[in-house]
Amino acid sequence: MQEITLANKYFKARYLLFKWRYNLAFANKIAIAFGMAGVTGLVAQLKLSLPWTPVPITGQTFAVLLAGVLLGRWWGGISQAIYIVIGVAGVPWFAGWSGGYSALLGPSGGYLLGFILAALFLGHFTDKYIRARNFLPMLGLMLFANFVLIHVPGLLQLYLWFYLVKGAVPTLWNLLWMGSITFVIGDITKIVAAAALAKGITPKQAFNDEVDAESTKRR
Repeated sequence: MQEITLANKYFKARYLLFKWRYNLAFANKIAIAFGMAGVTGLVAQLKLSLPWTPVPITGQTFAVLLAGVLLGRWWGGISQAIYIVIGVAGVPWFAGWSGGYSALLGPSGGYLLGFILAALFLGHFTDKYIRARNFLPMLGLMLFANFVLIHVPGLLQLYLWFYLVKGAVPTLWNLLWMGSITFVIGDITKIVAAAALAKGITPKQAFNDEVDAESTKRR
């Protein structure tokens, strides 16, 4: 009985937290977006450089995926835009404590832009669909966000960087190996962890104008 009571308290707390987040004033949402940008900058320092690719392994993807879930529609993407704009302005919170516009123009620049797209995408589905907050739907959404919305812009930028800076054109296989295949195992590990965390912390009842609220109630 006590375990049921504790579980109910937890379910109510996460519902109230997301409802509070959704109804925050604009200034407070900006402040939280700045905070999430700082978290992204912090985990960016978990960096591992590999000899066969100019793109390092970092912890950023985990923070980016959760940004959309935690901040919701628009604001997850805004947090990543803040992260990029402030980093480009010179604050050294890109990977390896770096900053400046060179990071955006470098081999990893496309991935940074993809962060905005991924967080916007996940924020939209998290706030709009209750069913998206379960593990398997969230896992599918995060896989798409990571391997399409982040990796595709990243690969395009990496290709342009090799062509314009190195004067070389990598083969499709080499491009995929340097910019995507190398990161598959690590990315899937982060995605599974992020999806499991998202499932645990998100409410499974409506806190705004979810389109599937009525159908979810009837189940």
